[in-house]
Parts: sequence; structure tokens; C-alpha cells
Amino acid sequence: MQTLKKQQYLPHFIEPVSSGDTKTYLLAGDLGGTKTNLALFSSLNGELDLIKQEKYASRDYQHFSEMIKHFLSGCSDTLPQRICIGVAGPVVKGKVELTNLSRELSEEEIRQSTGIHTVALINDLEATAYGLATLSPQQLTTLHRGAPDHTGNMAIIAPGTGLGMAGLYWDGQYHHPFPTEGGHTDFAPRTDLDILLLRYLQEKYDVVSWERLISGPGITDIFEFLRDIKGMEEPAELRAAMNAGDAAAEISKAAIAGRIPVCIKTMELFVRYLARESCNLVLKMKATGGLFLGGGIPPKIAALLDTGEFYHHYMQGDRMAELLASVPIHIVNNDKSALWGAAFYAGLLKE
Repeated sequence: MQTLKKQQYLPHFIEPVSSGDTKTYLLAGDLGGTKTNLALFSSLNGELDLIKQEKYASRDYQHFSEMIKHFLSGCSDTLPQRICIGVAGPVVKGKVELTNLSRELSEEEIRQSTGIHTVALINDLEATAYGLATLSPQQLTTLHRGAPDHTGNMAIIAPGTGLGMAGLYWDGQYHHPFPTEGGHTDFAPRTDLDILLLRYLQEKYDVVSWERLISGPGITDIFEFLRDIKGMEEPAELRAAMNAGDAAAEISKAAIAGRIPVCIKTMELFVRYLARESCNLVLKMKATGGLFLGGGIPPKIAALLDTGEFYHHYMQGDRMAELLASVPIHIVNNDKSALWGAAFYAGLLKE
């Protein structure tokens, strides 16, 4: 694994709106079902500077506008002129249904509650894509260099609490991020074990999407399948650790340490499924410009992604081996890239 030079592999975006020598203040947010990050940035000649950042428990607020007003109450000297919030879900005509929170949010609600006119809601993976513009070389790590003259569309796949995907269309001069809901497409089994796992998950879920496997909850489901259906042993100390903390994190930590066979097998399957759907995404988007592994999980399991197994399964793409091999593959190491991307997008807005 090697750190990459930023200018070689990151997308090229249209520059933010210039404000001359005047600072513009931007409120950015990354709204999730569990937690929400809000941050105040200043922007001068396209350069972002973080002023203040707070994390909130999303369910503690009945209305998202209350959270924003609480945050802004500490920013009386530097109220933002623009707001952009990245949200988990499809944004349609300035509105999004926050399914994990069973509520709706709209740009108009934020305008009315804050008095700030320039407001945008964008999908969180679209925000992550824009966040690539803010990365330093140390925040981007390569698994595969790809062709030296690579160019074209790019793709992001981001497993965390759920599974997000986005694309970046290349027009010959600039990249243009766009969101997808690809994580909710059908899981495609290949092996007998995959089919058995599919049937196991069909007992739990109406539709077995890729998100049911390539996510934190997916790691736990794969583990329980191996334990309950394949009869692999679950040590008592592992069960205690899983009950006391983050079950998926405990499983992956044991696998990275090379101990507990059921954990090792769980993460072998997880890495294979991530590689398979990464291959699918690259082929569907013809993402010859690069594939980015974002979200909370890939940076934490980088050691498992760099063994060669991920790349081996990624390359199983029918007759498209030459195209797949040309694509650079990177891990995004900044778990706040969606927040910074929302700030970058706010800088593109016209007041």
C-alpha cells in the first residue's frame, strides 16, 4: 500500500464561486440515522478553513432545524451565508425522506428556520464525492495503481452503517458527481455457499440487497450465518465482546489479528462481496478514472483489503479484465470526507 500524489488520482472539479478577498462562511452537515456532524467553515479563494465542528445524536432532535439552530447559537459572530447538508437517501426537488429516522427534511424548512436563503440538500455519497476535492495526499491510499494514462468517469463505494455508491461523470475537463441508490440492488450469489447465505438472509429480509452484506450489520449477519448454519464455533469471550461493543468491529479486529476462524471466514466473505460489487460498479459506470473505497469500514480493514484477495475477486469481471486492470483503486482514509464535501458544494452555490 502506498500513499498517492494528490494531483495524479483525484478528480478535477469546477472551482468554487470566487468571493475576491472576502471570506464566505459556510455551514456543512453530514446527517445520518445515528449521528450528525455539523461544521462551520470559512472559504477564501476556494480554500476551506474549519472553524467549528459538533457531533449530535440524530434521534435527540425531533426536527433537524432545531439541531441547526442549536449549532448556530454558538456562531453569532460568523453566521453562514450558505448551507449544504449531505443526507442518507435520495433527494428529490429539495426534499428527502429520512427513512432511518422516519421523518422528512426539506431545503425550505431549513430556510424558514434559519433565515438563510442559500440552502442545498445533497445525497451523502454525492457529498463524499465532492469531498475528494479536499483530501490531502496522506488521506488517500492505493491498493492498485492502474494504467499510467488513466482518465474518465470515477466511482465510489462506501460501506458503513449502510452501503452508499456514487459516480463522477467526466466531461473531458471536469468531473461531475452524481448520487445513486445502488446499495439497494439485488445481491448476486455465485457459489453454493453464496446461495445458502442468500436463502438464510431471505428468512430475515424481504429483499436481500448488497447492503445486507456489505455493511456493518452485514458483517454481523454473515458471522451469524457461519455460526448458526455452518456450525462454526463462537468463543465465549468473543460473544461477550460483541455484546459489550460494536459486534462488526470485534469480528473484523479478530480477523485482522488472524485469530478465531469464524471471524476470519466472515471477513473473507465480506472482502469478496465488496470486491464483486466494486467490479460491478466499475463496469456499469465505465469508471476508468478510478474507484474509491469510502465509508467507515475500508480504512479500518485496510490490512485485509491489501492481501491480494480483494483485487483477485475484483478482477473476476467476465471478459473485461483489461478494463478492470486499468482502473486505479484507492481507500479514502478521511471519515469526514462527506462533511468536507458538503462544505465544498456550498462553495459552489450562488447566493
